[in-house]
Amino acid sequence: MNLANLTFQSIRFLLLPFALLYGGAVWLRNRMYDKEILKSTSVNLPIICVGNLSVGGTGKSPMVEYLLRLLTPTFQPATLSRGYKRKTKGYALANDHSSALEIGDEPMQFHLKFPAVAVAVGEERIEAIPQLLHDRPDTDVIILDDGFQHRSIKAGLNILLTDYNNLFTRDFFLPTGDLRDERNSYKRAEVIIVTKCIPDLSDKERNEIIAEIKPLPHQQIYFSTIAYGTPYHILNPQHEFKLHKNLEILLVTGIANIDPLKQHILDNSYTYEKITFGDHHIFSIDDLKEINKRFSKLDHEEKIMITTEKDAVRLVKFKEDLENSPLFVLPIRHRILFNEEEQLKETVISFIRNFSQKNKHG
Repeated sequence: MNLANLTFQSIRFLLLPFALLYGGAVWLRNRMYDKEILKSTSVNLPIICVGNLSVGGTGKSPMVEYLLRLLTPTFQPATLSRGYKRKTKGYALANDHSSALEIGDEPMQFHLKFPAVAVAVGEERIEAIPQLLHDRPDTDVIILDDGFQHRSIKAGLNILLTDYNNLFTRDFFLPTGDLRDERNSYKRAEVIIVTKCIPDLSDKERNEIIAEIKPLPHQQIYFSTIAYGTPYHILNPQHEFKLHKNLEILLVTGIANIDPLKQHILDNSYTYEKITFGDHHIFSIDDLKEINKRFSKLDHEEKIMITTEKDAVRLVKFKEDLENSPLFVLPIRHRILFNEEEQLKETVISFIRNFSQKNKHG
């Protein structure tokens, strides 16, 4: 651990009293929902919630996309997000004129990749869902993006993600740790996915993690790793560029956890530099100038810039400046390990069909 990390961890430890106060407030809120002092509302539609117990990147957006790829051939899914760091408030449905500033970067990413899917945002999900269904009455299932700790809506299928490198079982409340909910809240999930695993995770470690999490009899646990795709130009997805070991890369990111991304770049290039911004950073023209300045200083013969899909939706507004820029976007997906992908897919599809069947005869 370097000095900067050691200092950061020391500061977080000193904030333990605040973490205990925060944890107490979270505990009280959960007990009020458990005792129905605070009410959870059920919706007469299949609701799939994708969430986590911590702040930071556990892979929620790629999991929403995973579900959309699974469901769109058969169903009419919709997504509902809060629209974090957008410049607007209230309910909004993505359209051809939407931007990341209006609906948030992740919803914009969903809209661009799945234009036929209804992508909505709204801070108050209990108010946004009726508006979404009014606008898109053909909706078969709603995917709640990052809604696990927001208990005002009761989802029928909760998919809880936890990072292999930072399991919720080993974490603590903010600001000392990264937890924004109780560890015991995992019991509300039907599916738990350990994300960002090493691709060659052993059966022994898999079983050790399952024993550590202690799933309830009704809970299913899966393990996933990050599968990186071929980078494509930010303005032209058809223009792809394969990484190779004679390449120098400037990595441009504004995401919560860049460690897996850095390792992938390191494994697939000669060398790289990085320029990092805060999570959900809204890029300015000055940021773009700084990025180009840093890139011009790279002295390797073959060089490109790489960014994430989430960052790309916040950079694409500079179309004229990026037209001739060697800025490429690196797509990612979840890959389910241990040959259990079909089982996960069956769980999701069965939930929707059983819900619809039950309502049909109810």
